[in-house]
Amino acid sequence: MNVEARLLTGLTLLSLAVFSFAGAYQPPTYNFEDAAQITHDGKGAIASGNSIATQLGLDAFARGGNAIDAAAAVAFGLGVVDSANSGIGGGCFILIHWADGTIEAIDGREMAPHKATKDLFLVKGKYEPQLSKTGALAIGVPGSVAALEYIVQKGGKLKWKDAILPAATIAEKGYVVGDYYSKRFSRYSEQLSLFPETAKIFLNEKGAAWAPEHVLKQKDLASTYRKIAKKGSAYFYKGDFAEKVESWMKQNGGIVSAEDFERYQTLVRQPVKTSFKGYTILGFPPPSSGGTHVGQILNILENYPLNKLSSVDRYHYTIEAMKLAFADRAFWMGDADFVDVPTGLVDKSYALSLGKTINPLKANEVKGHGTPPDAATKIFNRHTTHLTVADKEGNWVAITTTINTGFGSKVVIPGTGVLMNNQMDDFTGKAGSANIAGLVGYDANLVEARKRPLSSMSPTIVLKEGKPVLAVGAAGGPTIITQVVQTLLNTLALDMPLEQAMAEPRVHNQWRPERTLVDAFIDAGLRKKLSDRGHTLVDWPAFGGTQAISLEDGKFIPVTEPRLKARMDF
Repeated sequence: MNVEARLLTGLTLLSLAVFSFAGAYQPPTYNFEDAAQITHDGKGAIASGNSIATQLGLDAFARGGNAIDAAAAVAFGLGVVDSANSGIGGGCFILIHWADGTIEAIDGREMAPHKATKDLFLVKGKYEPQLSKTGALAIGVPGSVAALEYIVQKGGKLKWKDAILPAATIAEKGYVVGDYYSKRFSRYSEQLSLFPETAKIFLNEKGAAWAPEHVLKQKDLASTYRKIAKKGSAYFYKGDFAEKVESWMKQNGGIVSAEDFERYQTLVRQPVKTSFKGYTILGFPPPSSGGTHVGQILNILENYPLNKLSSVDRYHYTIEAMKLAFADRAFWMGDADFVDVPTGLVDKSYALSLGKTINPLKANEVKGHGTPPDAATKIFNRHTTHLTVADKEGNWVAITTTINTGFGSKVVIPGTGVLMNNQMDDFTGKAGSANIAGLVGYDANLVEARKRPLSSMSPTIVLKEGKPVLAVGAAGGPTIITQVVQTLLNTLALDMPLEQAMAEPRVHNQWRPERTLVDAFIDAGLRKKLSDRGHTLVDWPAFGGTQAISLEDGKFIPVTEPRLKARMDF
């Protein structure tokens, strides 16, 4: 859908006023085509993975809010209508370019409870990976509520409650499940049925997934939202909600306590900064690996004439650069408040040295990590969804928010409606082991009390001559990093329009396992040429969930993931 059509659609949706408190309520239906929108006056733009949540952001703009208010409204909306992927029971990374030109990386990542130890997922010395995926021990202390409150209080124009109450209305009165979510509920029905509070939300009385036409109402979640709207994050972290979590944990073998909630803090960090083709690339620092390795891969590839290479050469070099970066990720990366993470990973000279190891005609076996310059002394200071929002005041917001895998831990805390994360699986359960996404980790990312697990979330903002021109991020576990890299390569190095850049074929290599994922957009000719160079290719239809906004000739261009329609059938 072109920009003009999206603008008209946005006006039509606003005129329906389905979220207003006046008139008859009509349960909204998800429409992937309308998930990227421009405000009626052209002064704001939103790209998210769900049109219902995007509409909440448009409504915030219409009530006089800015990009901060709209982003928070979208995030809370996603927690209702896309709760399999995100919500207040999880965490987020927020990268913001404030209107005054300052830039902050707001860390709302989940935190390990104070009783967590390195052997948390070992039983008689044996690593039991299921413990970090489902149930009580999989849950970390959520951070999204605190992080969203921070940005609204600092830079929003509307009141805190205005970001939450519209989403609470949808939670109470419902939305139409639709084909996509009905299929997701069905796919996870066996796991969801393990927990009665979860099953009663997402499954019918027979234990089957709700039909597409069902209107899903979440009254407990609506009540929790309203209490947070009235009392602020204190209700969540220092009040009744935290006590309910502790009570459930004591009954179910968990270790998260009310004290863990009370001690949770949003951390404000400095972004990772690198340059590429005359642009400044701002990414998220550790405990995200995204900013570091997006920058590292771009640094490696900058040494090649990308716009002059054949497509097979370009994809070959890109895959090889991915391998090198993910090998470094496995060894070096963790929470920089607990381990030394070398800043040299984004050093240009280090990237040049890594690039020299790439065979231009043959896939390499990368056996291990590299060693960046001054690794011991130059260190950083101590399933998922993405949304991007911008306004003409100069506020640009890139938020990646998650409860980790689909439906997180599968646990809903009784009486709250809140689906809790399984973010503890993003720690390394045992040195050298892989998590659910197949990512190998070592000592730097082992579990420790109050540590934050390593993440691939990569909210990114691009500056040209000091001004924002592009914001991008993605959903999809470790593929987040490679999605963002390929969007940046296509726009900044190959001068593609944003829509084309996001629709180009994608590849993904994370070092281990030894394979390269390719999506359904890749043609047979390119596939054969990559195979001939020794790349082991595995089909992964429609992977990704990129959301981006660019500023071109003074006009916003919001684009949502073009593979969303294909994903609905996957």
